Amino acid sequence: MTYLDAKTGEQLCEAFWNCLNKKAASWSGDLRVGVDLGTANIVTAVVDSQDRPVAGRIKKAEVVRDGIVVNSVEARDIVENMLTELQDELNAELKYGACAIPPGTGEGDFRATRYVAESAGLEILDVFEEPIAAARVLGMADQAIVDIGGGTTGISIIKSGEIVYTADEPTGGVHFTLVIAGNFGIDFDEAETMKLKISNQNKLLPVVKPVMEKVAGIIDKHISQYEVKKICLVGGTSSFKGLKDIVEQVTGIPVYVPKRSILVTPLGIALSCRKGGF
Repeated sequence: MTYLDAKTGEQLCEAFWNCLNKKAASWSGDLRVGVDLGTANIVTAVVDSQDRPVAGRIKKAEVVRDGIVVNSVEARDIVENMLTELQDELNAELKYGACAIPPGTGEGDFRATRYVAESAGLEILDVFEEPIAAARVLGMADQAIVDIGGGTTGISIIKSGEIVYTADEPTGGVHFTLVIAGNFGIDFDEAETMKLKISNQNKLLPVVKPVMEKVAGIIDKHISQYEVKKICLVGGTSSFKGLKDIVEQVTGIPVYVPKRSILVTPLGIALSCRKGGF
């Protein structure tokens, strides 16, 4: 697998952001699809033969819990609808795709994720661990990648492009929301809306700081036996104000958070989808 450099990866993520849930960009050659089934969102990315992001969809969904597909029918319907919209928009067939699973996921969960994408109409060429997809985009071939999703924090250490260690623990964005809900005496959905509003994050930082410290402690525990010089945070929760600084303080290692962190993994999945002459 060829790895991009971080600057190019950031540019591609920005290009993907600009066409996500919007008008498709111009494209050429074969199209490939990446499907990312997350705890909070499902994201579908489409790239062309030049590795340019050309279209995509993102939709909130509660079909995955702690990395496990818990509602395959709804997940399939969402992905199928996304593919229909994208094919109409692009005026082209979307045939080939790939999907990814959290590190350390069991064989049954592997098959469930693949089933969702295939039953939605894609020919799945590969299913691989999410950190490999993120590394593909950000040029992190010899670093630690931490995917802080809605339900879990996945830690992967990559050396020479290969995963040498993985771990996944049940602490993520959902736990931030639960703490906010408890602190302010509001329901989960209202707390989630409050959390996602960037202007609220300074006020919320003291509330969620204990959860951030727990996430940082999880990262530190799992990378302590390896020589890690840089940590990359991806996933929707990774961009919460103050988290980067706390992870750096606890681990003593520089931390990098891409601007469009929520899009890194789905874009990497699409870029890693290969068949024959692709």
